Amino acid sequence: MTKADLVEKVTALGDLTRRDGEVIVETIFSSVIGALQSGDKIEIRGFGSFRIRQRNPRIGRNPKTGERVEVPAKKVPYFKPSKELRDLVNPGEAAKAVS
Repeated sequence: MTKADLVEKVTALGDLTRRDGEVIVETIFSSVIGALQSGDKIEIRGFGSFRIRQRNPRIGRNPKTGERVEVPAKKVPYFKPSKELRDLVNPGEAAKAVS
């Protein structure tokens, strides 16, 4: 699914113009990005949570030359799906866990 597909789904839910759907989707995305940039955690019940993880600096290798390269520390976004979402994506496994 692309961002345009998501806009179409939002627009189809009500009496909205395509522009209204774009504004809604863009507002949600910018809110998530802004919260992550400020170090906040986002939790959407039944869907999952977004947070930032810190990666430590390390020594990597250039795959072409084999030369050692220092990789600096960085922050990376991380998504953890909720149990409900995992069960919806893998319905057979949810039934096994209950038995």
